[in-house]
Amino acid sequence: MKEKVLVGMSGGVDSTITSLLLKEQGYEVEGLYMKLHSKPGYHEIHQARAQKAADFVGIKLHVLDLQKTFNEKVFQPFIDTYAEGKTPNPCALCNRNLKFGEMIKFADEIGAEYLATGHYIKTDGKYLYSADDDTKDQSYFLFYINREILPRLKFPLGERHKKDIKALAASIKGLESFSSQAESSEICFVETTYTDLLKDYVQVDQPGEVLDQNGNVIGEHKGYMHYTIGKRKGFTVHGAHDPHFVLSINPKKNQIVVGKKEDLACYDVKLNNLNMFDDRKEFDTTVKLRYRTKAVKCHVKIEADVAYLKLEESVFGVAVGQAAVFYDDYKLIGGGWIIES
Repeated sequence: MKEKVLVGMSGGVDSTITSLLLKEQGYEVEGLYMKLHSKPGYHEIHQARAQKAADFVGIKLHVLDLQKTFNEKVFQPFIDTYAEGKTPNPCALCNRNLKFGEMIKFADEIGAEYLATGHYIKTDGKYLYSADDDTKDQSYFLFYINREILPRLKFPLGERHKKDIKALAASIKGLESFSSQAESSEICFVETTYTDLLKDYVQVDQPGEVLDQNGNVIGEHKGYMHYTIGKRKGFTVHGAHDPHFVLSINPKKNQIVVGKKEDLACYDVKLNNLNMFDDRKEFDTTVKLRYRTKAVKCHVKIEADVAYLKLEESVFGVAVGQAAVFYDDYKLIGGGWIIES
């Protein structure tokens, strides 16, 4: 009897090729399209594409409406985090709670032993690993998924490159259109900029004071939610000749503190809400403090559910609310959420 695998299908080329590869490998494959955010007109287009892909592969496509759960566990925290003067990471929350949370529950309902997605990442059932295509690697955003489900995950694209996936789709009669589809944006529910989206829910534009590190008022800004740590534009500093960067944000007073680039340097970082793939408590490793940044060496000490990091070299622009993810070379060993830097 064939083992069953549930594939998350978005209507894009990656999940389409994933389902095709798994079927060719001899699995019984079923697809799942998840309605997550409530962007008008989005699901009509993408669900139709997912159905077209499922029909081509010859598999059943289930549809799960998770808009309410998405709003509670991803979208509202996204808004709340900006309102608190922090920088959110909605993709990591979505992966834990929905794509690998609600989806694993649905896999259980239909009797699927495995869960698969078109993410560019690898796993051996105990750890996650960076994808071979480092330009598409998504391991940073999956650090927060429940370690108990790792033995049930399959990522057929982890050892492949995006250009090869597109070329494969282009070479298959009936899938040519999938190879030329526009890539989805990093945050799926943000159409233009995050501030445009926030304006529908909170008061974003509210002019306030720019302070130096001694508390002196030295300029004006458009509203604290326009800024993240390290930003150097969009505010004025009277008489400034050198670039100034946002060092901290005070949401209660609608103030931002700015300084020179060297003032952004950070050697100590504190994390909470950890998600570790093994039980080590004190170790040397490397850490990524933002997506698309290089990993830096650090010493980690975990006490209760808090990690204290000592960085071997300074990192600029460490933002509270972002994810810090630990890597031993290509192996992802866990991470947490930055609460202090």
